[in-house]
Amino acid sequence: MIKKLVLVFIALFAIQSYAQEGTQSPYSFYGIGSLKFKGTVENKSMGGLSVYKDSVHINLRNPASYAGNNLKTIPYNGETRPVKFTVGGSHTSTTLKSDSGESKVTTSTFDYLAFSVPVGRFGFGIGLLPYTSVGYKLENNRADGQLDTRFSGKGGLNKAFFGAGYQIVDGLSVGVDASYNFGSIENSTLLLRYNNDGELLQTQSREDNRSELSGLNFNFGLHYQAMVTDKLELQTSFTYMPSANLTSDNERTFSSVLLANNENEYVINSLDANLAASGLLETELKLPTKLTFGAGIGEPRKWFAGIEYETQKTSEFSNPLYSYKNSNGVETIQFEDASRVSLGGFFIPEYNSFSSYWSRAVYRAGMRFENTGLNVSDQSIKEFGISFGVGLPVGNLFSNANLGFEVGKRGTTDANLIQENFVNFNLSLSLNDRWFEKKKYN
Repeated sequence: MIKKLVLVFIALFAIQSYAQEGTQSPYSFYGIGSLKFKGTVENKSMGGLSVYKDSVHINLRNPASYAGNNLKTIPYNGETRPVKFTVGGSHTSTTLKSDSGESKVTTSTFDYLAFSVPVGRFGFGIGLLPYTSVGYKLENNRADGQLDTRFSGKGGLNKAFFGAGYQIVDGLSVGVDASYNFGSIENSTLLLRYNNDGELLQTQSREDNRSELSGLNFNFGLHYQAMVTDKLELQTSFTYMPSANLTSDNERTFSSVLLANNENEYVINSLDANLAASGLLETELKLPTKLTFGAGIGEPRKWFAGIEYETQKTSEFSNPLYSYKNSNGVETIQFEDASRVSLGGFFIPEYNSFSSYWSRAVYRAGMRFENTGLNVSDQSIKEFGISFGVGLPVGNLFSNANLGFEVGKRGTTDANLIQENFVNFNLSLSLNDRWFEKKKYN
């Protein structure tokens, strides 16, 4: 029954993720889209905190967490359950607010799928996740209020990764992830023209760009945990992702389109641009360097509280294919260094209670403060979120379903920009190899 539920879960979110965009944020217009992956549901329910490592859940943000047979610390009927599996998805409801009004959009997406297999002091992880997402429809008005330009885009970047960790000594482990990044981004710009009477012409001009992205990058991790008193355990973590290049194979097409009912566009004729002549047929995009470190303290299988800081050299990012200039030729966007501070933790009333199901549940909470690295019209685009979650035991001691809820905002209405007020609902299944054992008897 549980296996069937897992398959239904995967199919549901896979279908939904392909049926609609993973985001409808206007800020996904810039760079390679909005960051989609911010950790597992367990991480996101604690404000994005990823410093914690345990024997049940997979930590996809620090490859050092794969190391060692952690489940030996919690035997189940005298046996260990080393294999871990996780799958997650989310539903987001966003209110887009500007000085001129507001609108509401929703998205439902698959977020990640991963396995982790400890082998002695070694451990391995493999998985797939959407990393960034592009999905927007924007309009720009002229000074007289007439619609001037329409922008739209879709696509994003995905990651397929393989990681390995090694436990150097008890409590200290290191690891590395190798990720293959792939995906495509499509952008369309429709330039609107009017006659002398101010009436919209039926024939308009449109520019379409498509980029096929691919490339490798690595993420190195370090994790340390030790008992500092009879009851309290200290955990610290560090990850380093060096900069890497993505290859972008580009296409650009100029089209004359027939605009019907001011909405539907029908191509009359088109011409492929000679990007080779301008050196834009194949370009490179730089994935910036990222550092994360955190620390926390708690009582094992009872409670934990921690803090984490992340910084990324987003100011290094550039995309030679696109220019972010207004009609006066002035750059309207700059990339600056991004940062994040996360505070969070969890509480378990009684992890091995036989009398109360809810005493075995994991209750999580946290908050995060982010500078996204975007600066639009001299406004730094910031993001804030408060999150809550619960881990519900499923089947045996190690498996659980994780529910998360987050409310927050991104951006500002200053300088004629858009503020996003969002509510995220997250769901994941975290299973161990007991779910995959063959039946001994029929």
